[in-house]
Amino acid sequence: MKKIAVRNLRLCTKDCLCLYVCPTGATDTENSIIDTDKCTGCGACANACPSGAISLVPLSYPPQQKKEEKVLSRSRVQIRMKAEEEKIAEQIVAEADNDALCRLMSAVSKSARLVNEDLLRESGYMLPQSGNAHKILKELVDNPPSDDFPLETAKELLRRIPVNDSPDAEEAGKKMRKYRCKMCGHVFDAADGEAPVCPMCGASGDNVELIE
Repeated sequence: MKKIAVRNLRLCTKDCLCLYVCPTGATDTENSIIDTDKCTGCGACANACPSGAISLVPLSYPPQQKKEEKVLSRSRVQIRMKAEEEKIAEQIVAEADNDALCRLMSAVSKSARLVNEDLLRESGYMLPQSGNAHKILKELVDNPPSDDFPLETAKELLRRIPVNDSPDAEEAGKKMRKYRCKMCGHVFDAADGEAPVCPMCGASGDNVELIE
């Protein structure tokens, strides 16, 4: 499984050892974001980083484990309750004139948000490659929730992040095939019978190869 290095800028302490060990110069960039086009996934930078700011992540993830409908229905109830709890806590914070109450409700709001994130992940939204996550992002693109919604960024995410559980293809009874892009090395899935197009660079035809 091909992996690439990513840097957590919040953990980076600028020791810069990664610059000396990277064989391709992928870690030496102006914006501190590792150049994935140059990264070979050797792991030298991750091993050298004293602050643990660099890790290797796979380019392709397995589909998220599906949950039974009876579990999902209960999760949805809890998700709505926690969202309402967070909203109420934030309203109290905005109107509170007592510092202790303000700090307490801030903690309640943050706690509700964390629990809700766990509920959503376990309900099928853990991976950005999941069909559920793509469906929500597509709905936001079609109906932006606010004027300052980052529409172009959302469109770019939809274009660049592949769907790995492809619910539409499953419903149509199509078998999924795995391909590798000869141009950028990205591994992705496409429905059997459909022309494969790399979601990362747009390569197609002879520039992609069937691997399984």
